Amino acid sequence: MDNMKVFTCRDRYDDMATCIYEAWSMALQVGHDHVMLMKEPVEQLDMFADYIHVEPDADKVQKFTRSVKKVSWLVYRNVFNALLSHQEDALDTVYRYLILAFAEGRKVEHMLISPEVMRIMELGRSVSNEAHLFREIARFTAVQGRVYVCHIEPKDDVALLVASHFADRMPSEYWLIVDDGRRYAVVHPVDSDMYVRRLTDQEMETLGSAEYMEDDYTDMWRTFFSAVSVEQRENYRCQRSMFPLWSRKHATEFLG
Repeated sequence: MDNMKVFTCRDRYDDMATCIYEAWSMALQVGHDHVMLMKEPVEQLDMFADYIHVEPDADKVQKFTRSVKKVSWLVYRNVFNALLSHQEDALDTVYRYLILAFAEGRKVEHMLISPEVMRIMELGRSVSNEAHLFREIARFTAVQGRVYVCHIEPKDDVALLVASHFADRMPSEYWLIVDDGRRYAVVHPVDSDMYVRRLTDQEMETLGSAEYMEDDYTDMWRTFFSAVSVEQRENYRCQRSMFPLWSRKHATEFLG
């Protein structure tokens, strides 16, 4: 019996899209049941499996994206959001969901009791909830009065979703949203389209220092935060529920 073919890649959209494309090509020869997908790093190896690392390929990414969009826009959105999840099974879940989607077409949108559909929606809901959280708690710091920098460290890869929110509200400002954990920034030039940039160690260090710069707005925000607090009504349990401790690392009111 042939060994399981395990395709692995980095936790980035282009890498994962290429990985799904390559795995599908292999499945045409060995069958979908003999193919598995995993995000790197892979912590526990199976000695009876063949591991195949996949590098991103722009042409294959375009083919993958175009094929998924042909099924329906909702299916593409479900796939895109699920690939942003930090959950270990997210990549393989998307693959299993696409097997069903390509077989059933748009009918898959209504197959809500299917395990693949239920899991893909669960992943997407978790990603959307985290994106909503970071849209609310994103804090920008002005650097030399010209560039606004925001640091976040989400569990899911939601920086682009968060940035889309601010692109509509701050179109004429130069700003960056930095994902410290994944070491990239979504850059929004003045009155231009935003883009993603991977950051070097030096760039991360420079942008990290900007987080502790003081300006009128940081002082104003801390003053407001203290002024609206009512000591008699403090409820730390509720506060931790609405603003979890793990998400406060870059919040202005909790720095310094």
